[in-house]
Amino acid sequence: MADIQGTYDDLFSAVPNKLAALLEEGDLGGSVAVFVGGEPVVDVWAGYADADRTALWERDTITNVFSTTKTMTALCALVLADRGELDLDAPVARYWPEFAAAGKEKVLVRHLLSHTAGLPHWEGPVEELYDWTSATARLAAQPLLWEPGTAAGYHSLTQGFLVGEVLRRITGRTVGEFLAVEVTGPLDADFHIGLSAEHDHRVALTVPPPGRDEDYTAGAATPGPDATPSTGTALRVRDGNSVAWRRAQIPAASGFGNARSIALVQSALACEGTVRGVRLLSAAGARRAREEQFAGEDRVIGMTQRYGLGYGLFGNTFGWGGWGGSLVMIDPDARMVVAYATNQMREPAEDTRGLDLVMSAYDGLQGLGR
Repeated sequence: MADIQGTYDDLFSAVPNKLAALLEEGDLGGSVAVFVGGEPVVDVWAGYADADRTALWERDTITNVFSTTKTMTALCALVLADRGELDLDAPVARYWPEFAAAGKEKVLVRHLLSHTAGLPHWEGPVEELYDWTSATARLAAQPLLWEPGTAAGYHSLTQGFLVGEVLRRITGRTVGEFLAVEVTGPLDADFHIGLSAEHDHRVALTVPPPGRDEDYTAGAATPGPDATPSTGTALRVRDGNSVAWRRAQIPAASGFGNARSIALVQSALACEGTVRGVRLLSAAGARRAREEQFAGEDRVIGMTQRYGLGYGLFGNTFGWGGWGGSLVMIDPDARMVVAYATNQMREPAEDTRGLDLVMSAYDGLQGLGR
C-alpha cells in the first residue's frame, strides 16, 4: 500500500485508505484534508510531486487546483459584501463603469458569482490571461450571449476576472492581495493566487491523464448533448504548468495550495464565518453562499446545475471542483469541509475521486455521531 503521511482520527481512516487506493491505481500524488469545527480530523498526503516519480509529495507541496480557486475568489466577494462594501444586487457598472459597454448595463454582481452573466467564454489569446489590464478590458468590451440572470453557463476562466475587477475597483487590491491580507494571512493558510518565485520549488506540476500529453485541453471532455458549443480559447496542461500562469492572477483557475489550506479557509463557511478564532464574516454572511441563484441546465456544461453565490449547490452541501480532480465540499450542518488536491489528472468522465473521498469522510462523521 502507498505510504500515507500526516495525521488522522481513527474514525476517519477510510479517507487515507481511499487516498492510498488511488495511488495504488496509478495516481502520482495528492493531499486530502477533512476539517470538522475548523480543526483537522484528517490531514494526509502521499505519492510523488513529479511525473518521473523522483520527488516525494511533502507536507508543504502545493499544486494548481484550477477551478477550486473559484471558491477562494467567491469567499473574498462574500467578505466584502458582509462588510457592506459590495452590494451583490448592484449593477457591475457601479463599480466598473467601462463594463457597461455593449449592452451590459443590467449585469448585476450576483450574476457574476452565479455564472448567469452571459460572458462564459474566454475569446482572447492564452497569453492575454497573464495581463490583468488586457484581460479585463477585453471582457468589458464583450457583448452578452444571453440576458443576464435568465440562463446559466459556466464561466470557467472569465468569472475570476469579472469578480476580481469589481473587488479591485472597491479595494484597490488584486484578488490575490486581498486574499493574502484579509483571509489566508490571518489564518496562516498556504494558498496563493499569483504565486511568487520563492514557492516554485514546492509546486507539483499537473500531469495529464494516461495516454495524453501536455497539449491536453480543458475542452477535451465531451459535454452533455444539450451544451452550447464553446467558441472560447482552449487551455492546455502546458499553459497551466507555465511560469507565466503561476505568476498571473487568474482568480477562476490559477490558485496554488494543498488540501489543508483549502479546507482551513473554507471552514469559515462551515463554521458561521469564524475559524480558529478568526472572524472572516458574520454567520448571516456565511449563509449567503448557499442562496440559490439558478437551478436548471447549464448552457456550457450541458447538465443540470444549481448555483449559489460563487459555489455549486449539492443538496445541503456546497463547494466546487477543478480541472484535474481537485475539490472542496462544505457541509455547514456538520461543520465539515473535505478538500482534495492532486497533480494527477484523469479523464473527467471517469473521475470520481473527489466524490469518493467525500463519501469516505461521511463514514467518519457517522462515527462522531453527527
